[in-house]
Amino acid sequence: MILEFSPTDLAPDRTAVLGHLGIPKGVALAPRIERIYADAADLLAARVSPAGVLADVNPDDFWEIYQGEGRNAPDGPVSDIFPRAEHLAVFAVTLGEQIGTALGECFAGGDFALAYTLDAMASVAADELAELAEQRYAARLRERGWTTPDGAALRYSPGYCGWDVTGQKRLFAYLQPATIGLTLTESCVMQPLKSVSGALIAGPKAIHRFPPTYDFCEQCEDRTCRERLRALYARPGATGDP
Repeated sequence: MILEFSPTDLAPDRTAVLGHLGIPKGVALAPRIERIYADAADLLAARVSPAGVLADVNPDDFWEIYQGEGRNAPDGPVSDIFPRAEHLAVFAVTLGEQIGTALGECFAGGDFALAYTLDAMASVAADELAELAEQRYAARLRERGWTTPDGAALRYSPGYCGWDVTGQKRLFAYLQPATIGLTLTESCVMQPLKSVSGALIAGPKAIHRFPPTYDFCEQCEDRTCRERLRALYARPGATGDP
């Protein structure tokens, strides 16, 4: 299933972008920085070509994809969560190759402030695109008769939460995201860079709750899983404390 997006679907959260740049929330920007931010937003809108692909997967095939090359952490949330899922899919989304081209042009021209701002903005936009894929998948399930009252689809990606990045190889082999211009290098780096791939696990919200007490959690610096869980429970109809 090809996921179609418009550049207007993306509106990178300003606080998140500034956070990527190390600027705390609530800090007033100097006029020059505001101009750079506006220029980066204009450049993103002009160069972005968002696209995505999604495929349903049965539990046995999902387990094969998830196991990858056998380098996952011995224990992780995905292996605990997916057996309780009601629906499973794999996905990939990308902002398109022109964003990388624009970044290269900025760096080559010595406009480092614009380059770093655009890079942060594109990173936030890529995450936002992955969230849109979550929403599209959940809406598609509802259209097909999924009736779990508190159901939610949440994404999990290789390289995070104990799922080794080499899991990308089997995921890409199953999904074939070259249809949207997305490929994988031998070192498991996605091209274009501003892309996100992973699994979409759908079921009652409660299955996604897990404590950050796995061995690899100690090395995690951003704990974005906690933010995503809080956002999940903030959605209409949610109950409980993540």
